[in-house]
Amino acid sequence: MPVFGVALSGDSLRAISASEDNTLKVWDVKGGRELSTLQGHSATVWAVAVSANARLTVSASGDQTLKIWDVDSAREIRTSEGHSGSVYGVAVRKDGRAAVSASYDKTLKLWDVQSGHELRTMYGHSDAVYGVAMTENGRLAVSASWDKTLKCGTWIAGANCAL
Repeated sequence: MPVFGVALSGDSLRAISASEDNTLKVWDVKGGRELSTLQGHSATVWAVAVSANARLTVSASGDQTLKIWDVDSAREIRTSEGHSGSVYGVAVRKDGRAAVSASYDKTLKLWDVQSGHELRTMYGHSDAVYGVAMTENGRLAVSASWDKTLKCGTWIAGANCAL
């Protein structure tokens, strides 16, 4: 099965891959062996992001959800719903408290990772959004879209954005 995304833990000891078979796999980077499989999505997992301490992983799927996982126990903690199309991209704030998702529905959504609740939606793209990156403090997000643009959005008043 094709692998569509990968994220490394902050210490670079583990990698988490996102696959067409609806799963994520946790890998020991040095030994090259699979440590666990995270199952729960009902469609392709397109992207994955890891908190800096590598305890939480957030996955983005064609089932229109994000899932938050405890990497150590290989358990799903919660599912976040709100997009009306496949979720193709995800980024996690360095402290693991917030995530931003990119979707086929042309939006970005900011999520509280602890509760799984949607905090905000950003509009502005005229086509599907496939990628997203977030600053370490979570103030800015930059998105990449099929509409051939990058957009920079600020979540917090006073943040600076110039794309």
